[in-house]
Amino acid sequence: MSVPATDRTANNEHTAHTVESLSSWLADRIALYLKRTPTEISPTVPLAEYGLDSVAALSLCGDIEEDFDLVLEPTVAWDYPTVEALAGHLVEELRAMGGEIR
Repeated sequence: MSVPATDRTANNEHTAHTVESLSSWLADRIALYLKRTPTEISPTVPLAEYGLDSVAALSLCGDIEEDFDLVLEPTVAWDYPTVEALAGHLVEELRAMGGEIR
């Protein structure tokens, strides 16, 4: 379920990571998995309520790891069950790495 690299928006080295930018990236990615539009993905609604299953959650985890060079637990989408919570966690992880979005 990975999205081709040509469709990825996070590969800009000069984009500072913010909760807003990561929320947008996550909504885009989740919308692809759920065959919805990104505007249908609310940052505060649990992903499980949209029907995000374990396969899509693992794919999302893989996309995050690939695009942002993070190593995440495969349960990250369940540990941080909303776009807002997951984006906040990713910002913390990326800042701990001391870098920009890759």
